Amino acid sequence: MKIFKFVAVAILAFLISSCLTVEKKKYKFEFTGKNSGKLTITYVNIFSQMDDSTDVSEQDFDELVNDYMNGTRIEDKYPMAANVTKKLYEENGVLNGVVTMDFPNLDAVRLYQFNKKSPICFNVGGTTDSETFESSNGTLGNSEYMNVIFWGPKTKTLEVTTTVNEFDPANCVSLISQFRRWK
Repeated sequence: MKIFKFVAVAILAFLISSCLTVEKKKYKFEFTGKNSGKLTITYVNIFSQMDDSTDVSEQDFDELVNDYMNGTRIEDKYPMAANVTKKLYEENGVLNGVVTMDFPNLDAVRLYQFNKKSPICFNVGGTTDSETFESSNGTLGNSEYMNVIFWGPKTKTLEVTTTVNEFDPANCVSLISQFRRWK
């Protein structure tokens, strides 16, 4: 029984210690039908944060490949989406990723519209990675109490860029070398 508890704690500690993150995320919602369309999420500069000054980048890259690329972590976050595609690539010396998916309705990609005449809304505070607003082709509400972006009801392409984590070379490790070996 003691061995089981030790193993369970060790596994839990490993899972919690994951330091896989990204510098920015770019969302592009393109409407192709009534409240349906395609979402493209670009992950800019995927990297690993040190765990108490320990380099865990190999484990984080394994998590990226196994859980996100080959696994269902993205699909789990967007369960109503279809035709999900995922790709890793190098650009400007950093590792990026892009995910595309088709969405059947606004709820599938966390958008909201009260009625046909009201704005389309996206709650930056409701994102999956504790993101901070950076820019958009919409209008940000007062971020102190309404961290929501609004677009006119007839807008066909909605764009948002958010900041997730700052890359600090003293405490972060780029995953580009792992990607180069992997591809």
